[in-house]
Amino acid sequence: MTPTKSASLGRAPSQLAGGWEAGLIAFLVLLYLAGAIVNPGFFGSTEALHALLRDTSRVGIIAVGMTFVIANKDLDLSVGSTYGLIAVVFARLFASNALDLGVVSTVLLCLLLGAAIGLVNGVLVTLLKVPAFIATLTMLFIGRGFVLALTHGQAIYYSGKARDYPLFFHLGEANALGFNNQIAVFAVAATIGALVLAKTRWGYETFATGGNEQAAVYAGIPTNWVRVRAYLISSLAATLAALMAAAQDKGATPLYGVSWELTVIASVIIGGASILGGRGRVIGSCLGAAVVVLIDKVLRQGWPITRTVVIDGESIEVGARYTLPAGAVLVFLGLLLIIAVLIEPYLIRRQAAARFWAWLMGRRPPAAPEVGGVALAGAQTKGATASEMVPSASGFGKFFARRDALAILLTLVLWLVGLALRPDYWWNLSNTFAILLNYSELALITIGLTYVIAAGDIDLSVGAVLALAGSTAAYFLKVLGADPMTAIAMGLLAGMAAGLVNATVTIGFKLPSFIATLGMFYMARGLAAWFVAGQQLTGWTEAYNLIGRKVNDVLLYFGLVLPPGILRTVAQVVSIQTIWMFLVAVVAGVVLAYTPFGLKVCATGGNLRAAAYAGINTNRVRFLSLMFAALCATMAGLINIAYFRSFNPVAGQFRELDAIASVIIGGGSIFGGFGTMIGSLAGAAVITLVRALLQLNVQGFSMPQHWINVFIGGILIIAVLIDIWVRQANVFGRLRTRVASGARIGGGVHG
Repeated sequence: MTPTKSASLGRAPSQLAGGWEAGLIAFLVLLYLAGAIVNPGFFGSTEALHALLRDTSRVGIIAVGMTFVIANKDLDLSVGSTYGLIAVVFARLFASNALDLGVVSTVLLCLLLGAAIGLVNGVLVTLLKVPAFIATLTMLFIGRGFVLALTHGQAIYYSGKARDYPLFFHLGEANALGFNNQIAVFAVAATIGALVLAKTRWGYETFATGGNEQAAVYAGIPTNWVRVRAYLISSLAATLAALMAAAQDKGATPLYGVSWELTVIASVIIGGASILGGRGRVIGSCLGAAVVVLIDKVLRQGWPITRTVVIDGESIEVGARYTLPAGAVLVFLGLLLIIAVLIEPYLIRRQAAARFWAWLMGRRPPAAPEVGGVALAGAQTKGATASEMVPSASGFGKFFARRDALAILLTLVLWLVGLALRPDYWWNLSNTFAILLNYSELALITIGLTYVIAAGDIDLSVGAVLALAGSTAAYFLKVLGADPMTAIAMGLLAGMAAGLVNATVTIGFKLPSFIATLGMFYMARGLAAWFVAGQQLTGWTEAYNLIGRKVNDVLLYFGLVLPPGILRTVAQVVSIQTIWMFLVAVVAGVVLAYTPFGLKVCATGGNLRAAAYAGINTNRVRFLSLMFAALCATMAGLINIAYFRSFNPVAGQFRELDAIASVIIGGGSIFGGFGTMIGSLAGAAVITLVRALLQLNVQGFSMPQHWINVFIGGILIIAVLIDIWVRQANVFGRLRTRVASGARIGGGVHG
């Protein structure tokens, strides 16, 4: 009898490095050669290679930590602000004109701060169940607010004192072998990270948790600790990179770490990690960091050109260098993130390289893998349990059973607080409507975002789309001299194009909406700066500015004068943008609450699969919701430049944070499935009133703007926690039921 031969599964793929890393090395060589051909003056020198390795070191170290997070199926958007914050805190602690601490105590305090940030991220995501992108995005904004507040927008230097501590600051200098010590630190960190992830139990637990968390729990793996540990590693890696920067630059600026989270995530994904978790190699991430840094250098260094200059009537050819305009690199990095995430499902998971090699060698291609989307499935909302209490309640109980009751009550309380603190300001009609003007822009963005969040998605680009639409309209008005209608049409076209990209990448390519819109966040912001060359534009026809003026101003422009009285008084304080916002809100609210499409939006967000089984075209619902959010942000951008009579590249900054907080405070669920227009508008009122109160001058004190952004970030986290731990668990409903049951029992016993 012939023994049966079992088929060999072959050798398991290496967890240290493989064919993908070899391809990245080949691509790096080709890309560097291309840079040397285009700009031989820079890339043809050994200094360029040294600068590439030095700058890759800091990005690469952060990428080492990020690999653990992404392999866990999580995300850390706070690494850039952590890097900047640690560098600034080091400067504030160490500089002679600040706290003037020694280098050892300064480093220890920075390490403690980095560990604390990682621990907060990990606890929020694991124990408190906050979605990773919301928790770390909020930490990004809070960290950036701290950076601006601690620096007051100015650089901090300590080069004089640094000479007293040569041992530490030698980390940022060249050694006896001729290369920067940061490269050696990077090599050590990468080696340790690669071995830990590939060869130790920590790595096994990380891959198991990211590959299938439920199965990992059944296998006895402490998945919560594994995920918290990854955030600690990520934050400490960013801290180490910041300390290296502090040693090299001997100072810190407010721009440290800006958009680095984008660079690092793109590096890890290009390095072969899966956004779905369960796969990633540290060496690949480090090579991915080198690719991203090299591309960035090629774009920023530009290429040599010859220009003709006329001097005293004589044409003289001079050497010059062409570089990309302001914002262009940011556009590319946003695009690179989206492309990098698409690499995983369409190249790595489909084994494109192995199939091409098999075809080239005339061999049989590998078996086709099962290919699905890369959309991340989150927990579904339980908001219906709260809304079911409304019909059974009565009187005030019916109101308190509503998910948006908290926002409505907070709006009333905050307004009364403002009245109590500054009745002279708060009771003035013109000041009240000035607050309403600030509210109108946020409310308009919130209207569109309500649909997106109710449908189970998120749009992190609304503030950037606002800036893009405003920049486009301002460019046509000021630079091209276009008429107002043409400027509005082109602004609408730009904003809706951004929305179309968001919807197409999210629905068509099945990327998570937070990844698609995060890429657009940077692309739209970069394009907005690109169009205006990073400068503020102003000085166009007043006819355009009418959409941002008071009603009475518009009437006077057309030669109409209202008689004295209440009508004229109201027309002098009510603006066109406020009226337009309320019209849009009424239409959007009716559609969401009383039409089949509104029901489909909530059904899609509540349970995507069940909605599809019920015959709902969920892709169409999500597509239209993302497009509507872009439309609302676009309208806000067009009104913004009319109201201010100018465009500033920072327009719409932090608006995405405000809008998300508004929807969640207003009763919307971060997991989708619920949302009301009244609640979202009330949530926007809460955010607007909080900002107004914090900026209110009370006895000579008002809070600086940067600290306000930190405060708003904290409000968003609290709102999400209330949604998860109070609304989703229906705590108030259970409490009311228990009180009612106790009252009935007490009444029965008494009878």
